[in-house]
Amino acid sequence: MKSTDKKTVIMAFGTFDFLHKGHLHFFQQARKLANNPFLVVSIARDINVEKIKGKKPVLSEKKRAQGVKNTGLVDKVVLGDKSGYLSHILEEKPAIIVLGYDQFAYTQNLKQNLAAKGLNVTIKRLKSHKPHLYKSSILKLVKKMV
Repeated sequence: MKSTDKKTVIMAFGTFDFLHKGHLHFFQQARKLANNPFLVVSIARDINVEKIKGKKPVLSEKKRAQGVKNTGLVDKVVLGDKSGYLSHILEEKPAIIVLGYDQFAYTQNLKQNLAAKGLNVTIKRLKSHKPHLYKSSILKLVKKMV
């Protein structure tokens, strides 16, 4: 655990291409996991979004990072690794890693891979917030129709 005034570092990951209430709820849930949270959000690199989702993000990684910063719900925003995913996690040394309800890329052996590098973390999968309404793919489709 990285300690800043006895804060618990919590780390979240995502594309956050089209910020919506579901994302805000995700950040709020993450913050509730500790009495004195320090929430670090890792923004997926453009190249990795294309690999995982099969298409480029609408907004650049820098614009997505700025959007997440502007929510006021996170303490630090970082860009993910361009290849792999462990080094930036090891740098932040989170005590808790939070995953979205629909987040499965790079998660299968995450705990074991981090433990092998000397970082023992708690991994929590957070609940969705009205996924039938607040899912980026649905909201992008609705926006195109309007």
